[in-house]
Amino acid sequence: MRLRNFVGAALLGAGAVATANVGLRHREPLEPPLDGDEGTYHWRGMDVAYTEAGDPDDPDLVLLHGINAAGSSGEWRAVFDDLATDHHVVAPDLPGYGRSDRPPLRYSAALYEDFVADFLTTFETPAVVASSLSAAYTAAAAETTGTGDEGVALGGFVGVCPTAVAGPSPPKSWVRELLRAPFVGEAAFNLLTSKPSIRYFNADHGYYGDDALDPTWIDYEWRTTHVENARFAPASFVAGFLNSDLDLAGALGALSVPPVIVWGREADVSPLAEGRELADAADARLVVFDRARLLPHVEHPDRFVETVRESLAAGRVSTA
Repeated sequence: MRLRNFVGAALLGAGAVATANVGLRHREPLEPPLDGDEGTYHWRGMDVAYTEAGDPDDPDLVLLHGINAAGSSGEWRAVFDDLATDHHVVAPDLPGYGRSDRPPLRYSAALYEDFVADFLTTFETPAVVASSLSAAYTAAAAETTGTGDEGVALGGFVGVCPTAVAGPSPPKSWVRELLRAPFVGEAAFNLLTSKPSIRYFNADHGYYGDDALDPTWIDYEWRTTHVENARFAPASFVAGFLNSDLDLAGALGALSVPPVIVWGREADVSPLAEGRELADAADARLVVFDRARLLPHVEHPDRFVETVRESLAAGRVSTA
């Protein structure tokens, strides 16, 4: 009798978890988080969504969002329109994120390095603004393309709190497989990406001021983490499999354009001391934003746009 009761309770529990997972799934298509023309880049059987704006005859500027559980091109929402006044700006949702396809792959840093390299080669000498791990993927692309040929020639580079490591090192396979697992993994991911969790991360790590905690944006981040297959890329991120093996300082120092590093003074996940050390080792210009953490471009958009324009102008002079 006890065994029967235990089995019955277990089945009821599993059913409740499955029902909750289905109930939390966002079924409507995600709307674009940026104003502009929508496009699709076909890559290795995946449709990668991007938004572009500005005059195509202006210099190309690619914006690469950071990697986290709720990552998307919407990270650039505060600066996208202003940058498009004098650049042809393109902002993709990386594979596994945003409105791009999210196949249940075991995502890796190598996959993203290859994607960034291939995507950038569709432009002629693009400038890049990249956040967090995407900065390392860009530096890797500048070293070599996805096919192992000569690297992508950049027209400028700005990294926002750039890093090659944003998860456990060495990676934890059990964490990735737990989050990939049906029922239990989806339930764990739903807990990790609940609105209170998203708000906590933004308040504790992403932003310095409460003014940046826009409920509308938090709702968008929640929806982007609750579409079908949303957990697979973040599972690799949380487990450390999206860490890059790149010598970031060496790669930035070897760029053909002068690299610029932007950092929030109050950042704690990636403290400013790491930014100073990286800038010194890479011989890069370091721009520190007061009253900012990981996302100074959201909290101080006007100054950030000014910094990008100055940096890219200096890069063009240096290249010439």
